[in-house]
Amino acid sequence: MRNMLAESIARIPGVEVIEADNGLSGIRALATQRFDLVVTDLNMPVMDGLKLIRHVRGDPRHEKIPVVIITTESAPNDRDRAMALGANAYIEKPIQAPRVIRAVKKLLEV
Repeated sequence: MRNMLAESIARIPGVEVIEADNGLSGIRALATQRFDLVVTDLNMPVMDGLKLIRHVRGDPRHEKIPVVIITTESAPNDRDRAMALGANAYIEKPIQAPRVIRAVKKLLEV
């Protein structure tokens, strides 16, 4: 799923995709590179997406980066928690690439 999403998003002109296989890897990438957008799942090994959002929003260097959640979690309280922590978009699986691309383009303003 991550590979399909990465390939779809990479088709947007001017967008480069860097993948991380879990939340901790994402935080490590954020420590060494500049990003314009974070796409994450809520359920990941090592560190879940909610903790990743907390980290992004708690760091002044990253607090303004838009965050897109793509997840199987469809309960309203999951969505509410993610949005309250600072997610900008919440997309439930099964996903459709055009919907994700629209959300990414909107947040990147391209």
